[in-house]
Amino acid sequence: MRRSPTDPFPVPTAPVLAAPVPVSACRRTRRVAGAFGSAALLLPLLGAAPNAGAAPGGTSATRLEDAFTAAAAEYEVPRSVLLGVAYVQSRWDTHGGAPSVSGGYGPMHLTDARTALASVSRGHGAEGARGHGSRSGPAARARVLSEAQLPARLQTLGRAAELTGLPARRLRTDASANVAGGAALLADARKRLGDPWSDDPADWYAAVARFSGADDVATAAAYANDVFAVIRDGVTRLTDTGERVTLTARPGLRPEVAQLEQARLRPTAAQETECPATVACEWIPAAYAELGDGDYGNHDLGDRPRSQKIRYIVVHDVEGYYDSSVALTQDPSYVSWHYTLRSTDGHIAQHLKAEDVGWHAGNWYVNATSIGLEHEGFLASPDAWYTEEMYRASARLVAYLARKYGIPLDRQHILGHDTVPGPTTSDIPGMHSDPGPYWDWRHYFELLGAPLGSPPVPNGGLVTVLPEFAENRPEFTGCAAGNARCAAHGSSAVRLHSEPRRDAPLVKDIGTHPGTGTSTTDVNDLGSRVSTGQQFAVAERRGDWTAIWYLGRKAWFENPESRPTAVEATGPVITPTAGRTDIAVYGRAYPETTAYPPGVPAQPLSPLPYTVPAGQKYVIGGSVPGEYFHAPSFDPAEHRVVIGKDEYYEIQYGHRVAFVRAADVRVVGSRP
Repeated sequence: MRRSPTDPFPVPTAPVLAAPVPVSACRRTRRVAGAFGSAALLLPLLGAAPNAGAAPGGTSATRLEDAFTAAAAEYEVPRSVLLGVAYVQSRWDTHGGAPSVSGGYGPMHLTDARTALASVSRGHGAEGARGHGSRSGPAARARVLSEAQLPARLQTLGRAAELTGLPARRLRTDASANVAGGAALLADARKRLGDPWSDDPADWYAAVARFSGADDVATAAAYANDVFAVIRDGVTRLTDTGERVTLTARPGLRPEVAQLEQARLRPTAAQETECPATVACEWIPAAYAELGDGDYGNHDLGDRPRSQKIRYIVVHDVEGYYDSSVALTQDPSYVSWHYTLRSTDGHIAQHLKAEDVGWHAGNWYVNATSIGLEHEGFLASPDAWYTEEMYRASARLVAYLARKYGIPLDRQHILGHDTVPGPTTSDIPGMHSDPGPYWDWRHYFELLGAPLGSPPVPNGGLVTVLPEFAENRPEFTGCAAGNARCAAHGSSAVRLHSEPRRDAPLVKDIGTHPGTGTSTTDVNDLGSRVSTGQQFAVAERRGDWTAIWYLGRKAWFENPESRPTAVEATGPVITPTAGRTDIAVYGRAYPETTAYPPGVPAQPLSPLPYTVPAGQKYVIGGSVPGEYFHAPSFDPAEHRVVIGKDEYYEIQYGHRVAFVRAADVRVVGSRP
């Protein structure tokens, strides 16, 4: 949900900051039990939004910087350390006082999961995650942590309230109070380590590691390393309240990493993992057991990439919290994925080796050729936000896996679960929609080192969808009961209409809405929207509107030159071969019938209810062979990979990708 560190993006509905908290008064209050009481609730909370670019409250342009300065002085924490921690937590954004996906509030990401749990929305599809009719995956079931199970890292706001004397409500909603709470926690962490006070940031390495909330050495160190990398490099950024905050670079800073030994953290069980050295990763294996009656779980043993190429990485959100989601992988009657990522500190748990096939994407062809990453989060909670540390850890892991397995860093290979196609017509309505419209793909690909839409190519015949995340706020419904309108929030999604005007009907997806059904603005309805980084062929332009070929028809989106939502691009596209009025579209690239050996049932090709009509063009994501992974039982000796002679092209067809037979199309350049 964030852009590059130096890109400004004023948000129209950002909250006003209260004046910096007089923390010396707070310290005096702590010596008088109960002195705050109910009077503290009358302190200023968040109010109306400032004008874009204006200082919060309409006064000083450095109110948040003043809060960092005041808190650093009062709690005797080096200002650069306080700023560095806050940047890694939130990139200095307040998020309107809304909690993150792990119940963290404000610039310092002080966690209060008990409060956040009460407002969680979830539920985003009913697919069988295995995605193969020969054995239906168990029905998905949401699990969240009970209050009694909440670990300490999800309850830091309460400790901050004790240390500052400030009420929890103010720590959640007042950014200045939140900064003071973070400073108090950092100072307390250093005190508990038994270290003497120091104004040298290098001496705060262990305290920063403990602030992360991690209980293992590798995660705490990875977090602290990120914080000190930010301090060394320096950052200037315009926050979501319209304030420019600067952390001056200290390129020669070398933290005292040996301090971490005194933190008494547990070792990380990392010896079995497939992760880069730059992340914290532990091995928590998924369950694999025979359950009887041909049922087993919760994945298939494989031999990838020797047996078949790993082509995709699928980004999910878990619709729950990290701890409960990891527990699900231990249930052999459930489903599985390869990695789970934690929001608070970017910690990664690996459950499957890359050679094995997880049941996560609802499409057996994609499962058999992909690695699945689940991120702590909820797609239908628009005010929820992902920490910078989780984005960074995820990007490092994906970049590592992409290099190792030769996976291109683009939106047709780094898939959202919401872009995985239904394998058959009947599967389409139940396919999942996570990580949803509030996942910041633009920032994610910047962290991957593969910025989307760069460089633009004038008159290339294609567009790359690329709205400004924070400023792009399409309307969504369905985030709460009664189909109520979702809170306004930055988004990667761009709405599509049947005509070039805002009041025109939305484009209809006949797979999602067969018969007389129509597309909606529901947060889980993907039929009439595109997503950041996706590429499409231009069909027509009229003024501020651009039409693309989408689901077999023209689809229009607003794309004014003064505030573009897409940039020009070029590349290879497919179009039906000469003489064809249209061609079939598939949700999986299976071999021809004659390719199956004895003992392996031939799988139907099952064209979807879509076509590519003559004259239309769709962007190619690469060619793939017709391929099927036959895994009928628990015993890997019965597994076979069937590869046919038929070739397919993966295309960006609608919001989801799809496949067409190479024999049905010709490849041409995109330029008009």
